[in-house]
Amino acid sequence: MSTDPILDCPLDQAPEGPAFIAAAMRWHFSPETGSPYWLDRAKTLGFDPREDVRTFEDLRRFPNVANELREVRVEDLIPRGYGADADVIGVYESGGTTGPPKRVVLLRDWLERLMHQTYQGLQARGYPESGHWLSLGPTGPHIIGELIRRQAARRGGIPFTVDMDPRWVKRCIAEGRADEAERYAEHLIDQSAHILETQNVRVLATTPPLLTRLARRKALVDLINAKVAAISWGGAHMDPDTRYLLRTEVFPNVKLYGSYGSTMILGGLAERVTAPEEDLIVFDAFSPYITFSVVDPETGEVVRYGDRGQVVMHHISKSFLLPNNLERDLVTRVAPPPGQMGDSVADVGPLATFENETVIEGVY
Repeated sequence: MSTDPILDCPLDQAPEGPAFIAAAMRWHFSPETGSPYWLDRAKTLGFDPREDVRTFEDLRRFPNVANELREVRVEDLIPRGYGADADVIGVYESGGTTGPPKRVVLLRDWLERLMHQTYQGLQARGYPESGHWLSLGPTGPHIIGELIRRQAARRGGIPFTVDMDPRWVKRCIAEGRADEAERYAEHLIDQSAHILETQNVRVLATTPPLLTRLARRKALVDLINAKVAAISWGGAHMDPDTRYLLRTEVFPNVKLYGSYGSTMILGGLAERVTAPEEDLIVFDAFSPYITFSVVDPETGEVVRYGDRGQVVMHHISKSFLLPNNLERDLVTRVAPPPGQMGDSVADVGPLATFENETVIEGVY
């Protein structure tokens, strides 16, 4: 079975939503091209996605299967349509906050599409064209480390990394060993300090908890303001007051932009460019590939624009399908820009509990 051209459209084009969804359903649920996992799971759905899923709203017909990805063999997630040509970059995992981690497979064609989108976003936000990057965050098995390394290379820099194990920090906090978590975080900052002191770091990528720890050390604040052109934060929430303070008083010489995403959607999305006085941190979708809905946690109904709700994430691409994944985050529903499928989201913060487990952000 040949691939519908819309699934392989040029990287600089955004396909029309319903036509793309229909093509993706045919690909993922045809015996010749679908993955073993989805072809088997289709027997239990009670509907035929090839016939019954045509619009963004139809994606809510799918059950949330994310928890099943804790046990699925990764080979069974690769669509058969790739044959022997499936170029696997790696296997990546969720944070493991609410049990064993969930796993996804990253294929090269999706990575190239995501990197093109990311490159355009970095250009629009004025990230430097040269100079090195320092990533203070997990290098694996979370996808963010892979993405940052490739972003640095695309911008003409060399990536430096300080590896972080966020699961260890969360475990320490959950077991009442906050002092151990604090010592570990300071250990990470110490490693970052040496790189900042000795290398031409132009972009710093880290998490809000670690960025605020960096801000406690005046010598590092001075170094960052003198050397670094842009800070990219993600992996944990940042409230508007902290963002305002960091942008205006702590790092006034540095561009500060957030990203929001998940290993489970195989990517992250950059903060919308807004006026400097705007205190709403908005993230637009990468439509039609990565999209959002915002629902009432109790009823599952979509909330009104401006109201808070729980975010539902959808990933649809040629290489991977995960629709209707209810995530652990509370967000404000924001009207999307013209042509975007689904919602934009703002003011991301964690739920207190998720899947009957206390949510611990830790340092990531």
